[in-house]
Amino acid sequence: MVVGRHPEDRLARAVEPLLETSFAEGELPAVRQRLDTVARACGLTVDEAYDWVIAVNELMANAIRHGGGAGLLRVWRDGDLFCEVRDRGAGFTAGPYLAPRARPVPSADGGMGLWITQRMTGEMTIESGPSGTVVRIRTPLPRPEEPFA
Repeated sequence: MVVGRHPEDRLARAVEPLLETSFAEGELPAVRQRLDTVARACGLTVDEAYDWVIAVNELMANAIRHGGGAGLLRVWRDGDLFCEVRDRGAGFTAGPYLAPRARPVPSADGGMGLWITQRMTGEMTIESGPSGTVVRIRTPLPRPEEPFA
C-alpha cells in the first residue's frame, strides 16, 4: 500500500497503487504506455492524459539523467491523481524550481523538465538531499456531477 505525502505535505491515506514500478534508461516507452492507460482509466481526456504522461516522463527522464540512472515511480488515486518519482542522486536545491518563473533557456544540462511538469499538473513538490530526490505531483480528476436538488 502507498502511504506517502500529498504535494501540500499532508499524509496520504493508505491506498493501493495504480502503478508502481522501477525504471531505467530504455524502459520509458513501456512505462509511458502504462501511464496513459492509468490516466484514461481515471477519467482524464485524451489531451489531459497526454499532458500528464509528458509531465511524468519529464520527472523520470530527470531521475535517469540527474539522479543516478534509475528511479521508482508510484501512482495512486486519492480524490485526485497523484504521482511520485524517486531517485538516489546527489540532490539539488529545489526552491528555485518551485517558484513561478519564466520559461527557462534550455542548456546542455537540460533545464526544462521541472518547468514543463509544473505547468502540466495541478501541484508539484520536491524534496531533495544527498540521498536522493522525491518529486510529487497532483493532477485534478473530473468530479462526478452533483444531482440537482
